[in-house]
Amino acid sequence: MNLVTPNRPGDETALPPISTMEAQAGVLGRMSVLRQYLRVFLRWRYVVIGAVATCLLLGLIVTLLMTPKYTATATVEVARESGRVTDFQGVEREASTLDQEFYQTQYGLLRSRALSERVASRLRLVDDPKFFELFKIKSEKPAFQLNNGRYPAAGRDERRRVAGQVLLKNQEVNPARLSRLVDIAFTSPDAAFSAKVANAWAESFIESNLERKIQATSYGRNLLQRQLALQKERLDESQRQLVAYASAQQIINLPAQGGAGTTTAERSIVADDLAALNTSLAQATADRIQAEARNQRSGQGGASTEALRNQAINGLRQRRAELAADYQRLMVQFEPEYPAAKAIKSQIDQLDRSIAREEGRVSGSAQADYREALQREQMLRDRVNKLKETYLDNRRRSIQYNIYQQEVDTNRVLYDGLLQRFKEIGVTGGIGVNNISVVDAADVPQRPSSPRLLINLAVSLLGGMLIGVVAALGLEQFDEAIDDPMEIQQRLGLPLLGSVPKIDGARSPRDELLDRKSELVDAYLAVQTNLAFTTEHGVPRSFSVTSTRPAEGKSTTALALATTLARANRKVILVDGDMRSPSVHHLGGTTHDRGLSNFLSGEDAIETLIFPMHDLGFTAMSAGPIPPNAAELLTGNRLSVLIALLLQSYDNVVIDSPPVMGLADAPLIASRVEGVIYAVESHGIRSSLVRTALNRLMSANARIIGGVLTKFETKRARYGYGYDYGYGYGRNAKTEK
Repeated sequence: MNLVTPNRPGDETALPPISTMEAQAGVLGRMSVLRQYLRVFLRWRYVVIGAVATCLLLGLIVTLLMTPKYTATATVEVARESGRVTDFQGVEREASTLDQEFYQTQYGLLRSRALSERVASRLRLVDDPKFFELFKIKSEKPAFQLNNGRYPAAGRDERRRVAGQVLLKNQEVNPARLSRLVDIAFTSPDAAFSAKVANAWAESFIESNLERKIQATSYGRNLLQRQLALQKERLDESQRQLVAYASAQQIINLPAQGGAGTTTAERSIVADDLAALNTSLAQATADRIQAEARNQRSGQGGASTEALRNQAINGLRQRRAELAADYQRLMVQFEPEYPAAKAIKSQIDQLDRSIAREEGRVSGSAQADYREALQREQMLRDRVNKLKETYLDNRRRSIQYNIYQQEVDTNRVLYDGLLQRFKEIGVTGGIGVNNISVVDAADVPQRPSSPRLLINLAVSLLGGMLIGVVAALGLEQFDEAIDDPMEIQQRLGLPLLGSVPKIDGARSPRDELLDRKSELVDAYLAVQTNLAFTTEHGVPRSFSVTSTRPAEGKSTTALALATTLARANRKVILVDGDMRSPSVHHLGGTTHDRGLSNFLSGEDAIETLIFPMHDLGFTAMSAGPIPPNAAELLTGNRLSVLIALLLQSYDNVVIDSPPVMGLADAPLIASRVEGVIYAVESHGIRSSLVRTALNRLMSANARIIGGVLTKFETKRARYGYGYDYGYGYGRNAKTEK
């Protein structure tokens, strides 16, 4: 298990954080994709360059053949206006929405069929044959048949329709962003005609706008007049209904208080009476409360406030106090029966009776006032209660009255508003307010607006590049040739053991192998090195070399691997397993009279079937006589026996196997050896065919060690260059022999 430890200070060997590694991997992945697309472009660069050159040429030819056209532009200002027939508020939407709808409507009117036909009639284009010839309008209809150089009058409507369509087709409306300016552009082969149409279009738009406003004003005036008469009838009817109901229900209301223009409602007489009596009742209640308080205080005798404030009672009390004082002085010296004391006592008793009579008179007066106040309060309360009932009954009867009154008020407001608007329209009915004006009239253009050579060439360049890239990607997808070592694993799913360069046709594979500095030797040394990692014991002791079809380099691969293994101080034997088209005996300068087919037929003397290859350092066994059916010889177990016997004397057994497709020999040999090395010809074999052959080997339970790309040319590589590093490393012209 690989553990990723965090970086520590001073630890130079600590691994970077996982997030950093993932980010670097993502960057490398994107760079790899970009390099892949770049290599595809480089591989099919001639296709891309051809598409670009073709499109540029076509764009140049089309531009030169196109008729020059001139565009004239008139600029008008469209002001926002608020035209309302009635002056009611609160029924419009937001201003931004209204503005957008207004301007979109104006743009639509500028592109309307009616306006285009108006321009055609204004410029007298309907009866002008030159106009239709200018735009190449040809028709077999009777409306376009010339009679003495003129069109028939009967087809005027048809020609007006066609002329309007032609003008609309060549006219553009371009609103200036965030402004009220609108450009009216017209394009035609004639510069002066373009300017004339653009100016006529702007003037016709202004005229049609004024006509619509006049028509709308007249229509609004007539509509308001009818609505005014109808509203007057509704107002009169509602007033008569209100008066009739008030008379029937005996509802009498006083006029509203205030001056002219007051908004106070009418007042009811019952309400006024009830308010006045309610005020009197409140005052009577207050008086009764005061009288009741005085009456309660009078019950206290001489301690009451009225008694204390009464002068007669106060005088009698003072006289009594004086006599009581005299009586007390006599009692100091005399008895109560003393005549003088007795006379004073009689006076005191008389004064007491007088004081009691006065206090009784005061108390009676307070009681009388209380009874009078209570009676008055009760009378007023009864009157108020009766008026309340009358008022509530009046209120119930006034509900419908108020409904009629509201209807009268509403009809009066509507009538007044319509009357005011009718007067305004009457004043301004004959005046058209134009909200559209010409800012810049169209001038005769001095240069054609189309065709534009640079723009057309730029579009052609982009189109050619797009077509070329699409074609390159399409060809890349449909191309099944294996042109690059990376495709051995990507397309075939085989481990890549190495790539072998294509050798010069003037030298044979044997000559290349004898030259230890040749590129072929370097390549197969790399293959041998990779073979050492395919099994636990290093290079497989027995393996076969095969391919999909003949002439893919399998025999050269088998010969080269036997040579490199022998040079590694291993005892190697090369067996020619292709008994249908043997080739190993040519390398040894002998015949194939004795070889593999003899052993498979039953001979056991191996020494008579082999021959040495002294210059390459290994032993070889030829295919032997060509049998009638090689597959029958391979079906038995004689091949397994041969391999076992050879492994007793040799370190490695290399079998040059026949190709896979169309033959049963290769799967039979592959099932007897430890592994199979598959040779794939670069730039010459389809990947689908190779996959089919590999499936046949896998069906025979063969172990495919890996693939070797043969006859590889770096300049034709699909994914670029760089795979030839090491081929010829350290060599130069002086050291070659």
